Amino acid sequence: MTRPLHPTALVTGGNRGIGLAICKGLVAKGCRVTLAARDEAAGRKAAAEAGCAFVRLDLADPDTSFDAVVQAGGFDILVNNAGVMRDVSLLSPRSDFAEAMEVMVQAPLDLIRLNLPHWRDGGWGRIVNLSSGWGAHAEGLGGPGAYGVAKAALNALTRALPRDLPAGVKVNACCPGWVATRMGGADAPLSPEEGADTPVWLALLPEDGPTGGFFRRRQPVGW
Repeated sequence: MTRPLHPTALVTGGNRGIGLAICKGLVAKGCRVTLAARDEAAGRKAAAEAGCAFVRLDLADPDTSFDAVVQAGGFDILVNNAGVMRDVSLLSPRSDFAEAMEVMVQAPLDLIRLNLPHWRDGGWGRIVNLSSGWGAHAEGLGGPGAYGVAKAALNALTRALPRDLPAGVKVNACCPGWVATRMGGADAPLSPEEGADTPVWLALLPEDGPTGGFFRRRQPVGW
């Protein structure tokens, strides 16, 4: 299957941090990028900075996902970057479990399903799921609240999807590392651009590239 000359790409949570850096990285590679964000004002400002299109997408509202994909006719590349992290015990009545699973597992799956007709017609596609070492059993399922549990579920989804995806479509997860973003904090050692390197690489994998894998710094890591 041949990659389009200028693949279309949808990047969720693209208005800041790693997501914005991914948008810029894909634009630099010749992709036609659509930056998706819940906050319309912030999203439009970031899209102008990155030189890409904008669509309002609230991952807690499935209707906005449907509208974004249907109006575009589908995307060649889907980068599920958006995430939420709350420091609340899983056992608390105020647990963020439902929100975390909706934003970081259900919504990515919804977007994948919505893109299927486009991938079947085009015969080429790439899915990149932004995960975390906190979502790895090999690294202890760390992090606050439901974050690690949701990322572990996203990892499981990544491993299972290759058996159902059309030929020519690859899906992989990655841990961008500890990145200096609003979520990662100012003390993190990596820049957003460094964190975006592996997702951009996975988004443009050649035909002999991996699928169903989990990567950090372009290298496989344990689940």
